[in-house]
Amino acid sequence: MAKKVYPGREKGRTTPKGHFVVYVGDEMKRFVIPTSYLKKPSFQMLLKESAEVFGFQNQLGIVLPCHESTFHMVIVNIQ
Repeated sequence: MAKKVYPGREKGRTTPKGHFVVYVGDEMKRFVIPTSYLKKPSFQMLLKESAEVFGFQNQLGIVLPCHESTFHMVIVNIQ
């Protein structure tokens, strides 16, 4: 069974156990991602780019510096 990525737009919304939140694109769209994706090389590349662009002191959380369409392509390849 493929794991789902949940778009979540509401602030203050809780994150399910075993998941984390990333923000993607110019509109900073919120996605809830399974923690198992942290092991995937393609997702690790996005995280590395995020650290290079935004650093580790970002107050917003994990912001991925890519277009939403790129993010979706990475997720589809992971699933």
